Amino acid sequence: MMDGYLVEPMKEAIKKADVVITATGGTDVITAKEAILMKDGAIIANAGHFYVEFDYYGIKKLAKKTRKVREFVEEFTLSGSKKIYVLGEGRLINLAAAKGHPADVMDMSFANQAMAAEYLVKNDGQLENKVYLMPESLDKQIASLKLKSMRIGIDILTKKQKQYLNSWE
Repeated sequence: MMDGYLVEPMKEAIKKADVVITATGGTDVITAKEAILMKDGAIIANAGHFYVEFDYYGIKKLAKKTRKVREFVEEFTLSGSKKIYVLGEGRLINLAAAKGHPADVMDMSFANQAMAAEYLVKNDGQLENKVYLMPESLDKQIASLKLKSMRIGIDILTKKQKQYLNSWE
């Protein structure tokens, strides 16, 4: 709201939206009862978690008619001839309709996993049985290597800048 966005309950917001993309990581963010409140021609997609963020099957069950408009786009005709468009059958849109997680992102994820495994091996017997955050130095090393591989340079913080950033929470 402070950034100028309209913030309101789902049952109100969904009536106004032209495009709704769930990205919460939760379940039942949009139920079929809420989806029928959508504007004619509205689009709905999931970028969050598995296929449970909105009730794809509930919406499909309510539809009088469904048709595939194009690859990864279904048109659901609801009561009163209102049409809504569902992308990727409610599945994660980047996996269902694109090429999944780009290699440029996944390589960093795998690098983090490999470096974390190496850290555990190197510190065998010295760590308690608990969850640890990835050491910041390893995160920075991976980010630095990634930038270098992309031929991207960045500024290095000065001592004064680091002190300032570490002076507040």
